[in-house]
Amino acid sequence: MESVNILQTLADLANESGIAQFLRDPLALVMVGIACFLIYLAIVKKFEPLLLLPIAFGMLLTNLLGSEVFHESLFAGGHANWSLFGGAILVESKDLVDLASVTVNNAGAILNSAEQVIGQITENFSVGATLNAAGALIAENGTVLADSVAVIIKDSAAFMTDGQVYSSVGTLLATAGQTITPGLLDYLYLGVKLGIYPCLIFIGVGAGTDFGPLIANPKTLLMGAAAQAGIFIVFIGAKLLGFSNAEAGSIGIIGGADGPTAIWLTGKLAPHLLGPIAVAAYSYMALVPVIQPPIMRALTTKKERQIVMEQLRPVTKREKILFPIVVTVLVSLLLPSATPLVGCLMLGNLMRECGVVERLNKTVQNELMNIVTIFLGITVGATATARTFLTIDTIKIIALGVFAFGCGTACGVLLAKLMNKLTGGKINPLIGSAGVSAVPMAARVSQVEGQKANPGNFLLMHAMGPNVAGVIGSAIAAGVLLSMFG
Repeated sequence: MESVNILQTLADLANESGIAQFLRDPLALVMVGIACFLIYLAIVKKFEPLLLLPIAFGMLLTNLLGSEVFHESLFAGGHANWSLFGGAILVESKDLVDLASVTVNNAGAILNSAEQVIGQITENFSVGATLNAAGALIAENGTVLADSVAVIIKDSAAFMTDGQVYSSVGTLLATAGQTITPGLLDYLYLGVKLGIYPCLIFIGVGAGTDFGPLIANPKTLLMGAAAQAGIFIVFIGAKLLGFSNAEAGSIGIIGGADGPTAIWLTGKLAPHLLGPIAVAAYSYMALVPVIQPPIMRALTTKKERQIVMEQLRPVTKREKILFPIVVTVLVSLLLPSATPLVGCLMLGNLMRECGVVERLNKTVQNELMNIVTIFLGITVGATATARTFLTIDTIKIIALGVFAFGCGTACGVLLAKLMNKLTGGKINPLIGSAGVSAVPMAARVSQVEGQKANPGNFLLMHAMGPNVAGVIGSAIAAGVLLSMFG
């Protein structure tokens, strides 16, 4: 009968407990505190609770060390390492980088030359790369064996084998690492990584949105476009602060005030920033009634805020049915990369307006939207670990995010002021602030500010025009950034 060392067993249990792991990594405990604070904001302050609550709880789960519900290693470098979902072996999980795009010969084992190795890795990472003479095995014919190449990436030694780069930490051997067993959120996160959840949410948004005000007054499309200027202004600001093109694009999209779009683009361009960008995007969406009014009042006069706009013309059913079809075709022809988001948005709206799929319309507005919101929130929150969240970059993202919101609001109002001058005072500039795509919250803010200046003023339907234009505009802006840096 095999004996059991009780003292050793108790020592092992104590060493593997959450308390012991928090002692080894106290920053994770800070993240638990941040998660609890966000839960407080969602429940008590009602800051965008439908998404902030799942995000906060996902953050809580991933930072309870030892729970093993989420592994960043499975998506290191932004790539899903599919083989690891079967419980494969990994060397230094947090430093694994997928180099599948580095070309090798037909056998998949030999790179053409040392010079090509350097050139290809430099191209893929946009940083200096060189061969480590001590670690490289060069054959007599001058070729370099792929499984014997050591390169320097971002000033840290690394080892490449079978199209992957492993950190020099550990044994540098793929068979000597740690076996990974995926957790619940690893599987659910695939919906974020593959861009599934944001597109499904856009179907629900389209089904719940009336595009009639935009169709009745197409000029408001310009306000929605102007409000997207904040995205590109903050893109430049992020570049000046040292972020890469892909990271700056992901940060800039916060200015679109569209959480699903921010998550969709960040998941493709800069997945390592997904946690802070998602928290910033949804926190600022909840703060639209706080952020926008001071900017709106500063850029308009009381006389402008009192302007009463004419009632919108009725929109026919045929127009409402043709609109989503025409927009989808035009966007796909001009900017194919934006088609997934815009197409899903228009599909939902077509379900709403056609009148023949009422069951589907109700499903995507309610059941589907709620289920996907839960999955999206929890898995996005799971990416907010201490290693990725508690950084100087997170502080920069938070600051740039509020600046992006402010710039988007200001640009929308300023263009509305210009349109008011050109139309002889027929447009209330307050509706320009609704060009950010926080539907319908931004439109309600325009309505509230208009009634403060003139109790008989009703701007809600007029503000919905630029508001839904902003949804389309932010999706198109995301497509532009993806086509440029994806």
